[in-house]
Amino acid sequence: MSTRQTRYDEDFKRTLVDLYHNGKTQSALCKEYGVSLTALSRWIKQYSTVETDDGQILTAKQISELQKRNAQLEEENMILKKANCHLHATLEQRLDAIHKLRSQHDVKTLCRVLHVNRSTYYKHFYSEPAPRTNINQQIKVDILQIYTDYDKSIGAYKIRRVLERDYGIAISVGRVYRLMATMDLPKMSTAKPKWKGHHNDNGPCINHLQQAFNQQAPNLVWASDFTYIKVNGKDNYLCVVLDLFSRKVIGWHVASRHDVNLTINTFNKAYENRGCPDYVLFHSDRGSEYTAFSFRQRLDKCNVIQSFSKKGYPYDNACCESFFKQMKREELNRHRYHSLKDLYLSCFEYIERYNSKRPHSSLGYLTPNEVEDLFWARQH
Repeated sequence: MSTRQTRYDEDFKRTLVDLYHNGKTQSALCKEYGVSLTALSRWIKQYSTVETDDGQILTAKQISELQKRNAQLEEENMILKKANCHLHATLEQRLDAIHKLRSQHDVKTLCRVLHVNRSTYYKHFYSEPAPRTNINQQIKVDILQIYTDYDKSIGAYKIRRVLERDYGIAISVGRVYRLMATMDLPKMSTAKPKWKGHHNDNGPCINHLQQAFNQQAPNLVWASDFTYIKVNGKDNYLCVVLDLFSRKVIGWHVASRHDVNLTINTFNKAYENRGCPDYVLFHSDRGSEYTAFSFRQRLDKCNVIQSFSKKGYPYDNACCESFFKQMKREELNRHRYHSLKDLYLSCFEYIERYNSKRPHSSLGYLTPNEVEDLFWARQH
């Protein structure tokens, strides 16, 4: 089995503390969720609340964070006074101030307070320009001239040939491509645009998954959907993200409104829980919560490729549909919820049980956690 240390997020810790205050014993919680008694006791102490003079309710952790933040602000004010840099100080003046104060404060803190990139500081005082830099600058000038002469209709391969033929420069295609990528050259399409299927105001909705639900490794394909749940007669919503390799719920969120914040919060939890992987395929239906510009922009920043089910065709996201069907039958439809917190605790207990204890028929009656543990064990 895998020897990797289990990481618990803030929601997990807070929820166990809530379950403890709702009447569950520490020993029962430790046995059910596989945490040590020492850790659970520390969490209970950490998330104990204290009422301040102005009526605010704060946890011990929040108080510690406020103390750290106050110390940080005091140091920042001290740096600004010592640096003596006015609002419109030049980059040169700020760099000199950082260099003078480097023995009194951490360089990282100085750069942050005075709004200077650390790489800029180190490059300014400690590095010499490489000879290749000057050569690249000259080649960029030649590339720009060639690109202009050919009316922006020539690519890296042909530019390399012209450089060799007309300028006597021996260079690889890869180097030409990298130099062009740094030049932000204007592009001119020479091909007629092709129809790529359904479009909406926020871009194309393409099905990259094509019902390939059985994946060979974790973090290749994630699928997401949300469902409606009644709380005191009003609709509330649960959104989940599944890893299709193990069918594990890697991120979930409950809210009283179904909007783009619901999907963004759920994705953020999944993304952080899985260690911020690159080039994941993220599949969902075409709901406005997933096609919204802010959600697609968030995925783009994380190098996540988006995939969509065919319009009005739930079979393209069958794994999420199946999960919600089982969860409603085994948990949600068996309870009446009076508050969002009641719903949250119910979802928490079911999803933890689903990931770690409930056998899954499509996984050979292993649990999602067992499937992933076996995969990671084989990698060692």
